Formats: sequence, structure tokens, C-alpha cells
Amino acid sequence: MNRLPRFKRSLEIPAFQLTDRDREILCHVHRHRFLRSDHLVALTTGSAQQMLRRLQRLYHHGFLERPRCQIDHYQSGSRRMAYGLGNKGAAWLKRDLSLPYHKLDWKRKNLVGRLFLEHALLVSDIMVAVELTCRNRKDVRLLTIDNLNSPKMREPFQWKVNIGIKCSVIPDRVFGLEFKGQRCWYFLEADRATMPVTRGNLNQTSFYRKLLAYEATWTQNIHRRVFGIHRFRVLTVTTNSERVRGMISACQKLKQGRGLFLFTNTKTLNELSDLFLLRWQTAHNDETTSLLT
Repeated sequence: MNRLPRFKRSLEIPAFQLTDRDREILCHVHRHRFLRSDHLVALTTGSAQQMLRRLQRLYHHGFLERPRCQIDHYQSGSRRMAYGLGNKGAAWLKRDLSLPYHKLDWKRKNLVGRLFLEHALLVSDIMVAVELTCRNRKDVRLLTIDNLNSPKMREPFQWKVNIGIKCSVIPDRVFGLEFKGQRCWYFLEADRATMPVTRGNLNQTSFYRKLLAYEATWTQNIHRRVFGIHRFRVLTVTTNSERVRGMISACQKLKQGRGLFLFTNTKTLNELSDLFLLRWQTAHNDETTSLLT
């Protein structure tokens, strides 16, 4: 068989049947929105070569999509292809897992720009690291928003606050950790330095406005009243240590709630295989802490 095209489906691909591993792949991609091949290798059993073969077949048979916005990056030398859910994959999940169809409109959602995809993959980098770390810890349980059992839950996970102006809060991801008989929830902000840390006008988006919104969430007790969350932290992963310092400086301007916020950069995150060993920077001078404290 000739070499298959990377971003155009081929009619020459052999027929195949979905395996349990294929189903696992589809579930992972559905849950994370977009995943690279190396994410899927880490999350499932088997060799990297076997994974790449299965991903190829799942793509060419329409179960997975390869967002076309990555084509230039892929041709420049990166071979870690990103995948989203395809129409057939969405139909299978709807039928076999009884998932609501509104969560499975992936054909439209996969038509994204390069910046959107890179941001989504940063979120996936972080969440895959969280999941893999929890797998190796019998004393820590990873929680999803399904564990909240809140009657006011909606998709996407969001709420409104008043910080002098009304604004919405939509974390990039929400997850919880259960350890030592207690639960803590984490609102993730994956920051690629595409917005200013501060601006002179709260009507304009900035990272400082996000800080104010989370502070108001805590002071107005929205996390308890709306979602039944008793304790939460805000995790920010950004591009470099200099931007972390700028964010911490902005955080120190808050009147209350500075202890809610933890910061790190992608280099520090990628250097550790065990995320619970990572020392997150706080807004209190040079103080650091871990997720399990």
C-alpha cells in the first residue's frame, strides 16, 4: 500500500473492527477534546508503533480527526500529530456510552485555529500529567465534575460574578483530588501569554481580571452555594518564569484570597514525571507549596 496522506482520508485503508483499545482511545479523546499521539501512548497500554498504526486507521475510517491547522507545524518536523473526535467516533460514543449528543458535535468543533489548538493541547499536557500521577498513587483519587452532583451543573462549567462589572468565569478545566479524607477542587488556567497580565480598564480582558473574578467567587461564596465545593485553588500554568513573576505581582494587589492561587511554568511542569512533587509558587513572597497540602 502506498504512503497514506496525512490530512486527507484514503480509500485504500483496509477495513477493520474496533478493539477494546480503540474504544479506550476514543474515550480519552472525547474526554480531553484534543490529544497528541504521545498523550495516547502514555494513557494506554502497548507500544508507540502500535498506537500510531491504530490512530492512522481510526483517522482514515473517520473515527478521529486531524485538525488541519497543525499542517504547517507537522511539515516543519514535528511528528506528534494531534487528534480530535471524528463523526464515526462521536456516533459510536453516543450509541454505546449513551452520551448526550450535544457533547459530540465534534465535526464543527474540530474546525479550530492554530492558537486554539495549541491552548487546548497545553490543557491536555497538564491534565494527562495529573491523570498519570494519580494512577501511581493509591492514596490519591482523581475527581471530575461528574463527582460534584450539583443540580446547578451546566456545560461548559461556568458562573458569573460581579467585580464592579459583571463577567463570566470559565476555567480551562476543573478537577478534584481526594486525599487524606478530604477533597480539594482545582480550577485550571492554561496561559500561553496571549493576553496582558494587567490593563487599565476592567472591561478589557486581562489575567488580573481573572484573578478578581476568582477572588469574588471566594468572597461571595459562589463555590459553595452553586457547586457545593468547600475548598478550591486556582492553578495557573504559563509560558515562562518571568510571566509567573508578573502574575504573582498582579495577584499581590488583591485585597483578599491571595492564597487561592498557585503558579508554575511549562518548563518546570515538564521536568517532573510526578506532578505531586512539583512546588507551585504562591503569591506570598518566595513561598512554594504542593497540590497535596
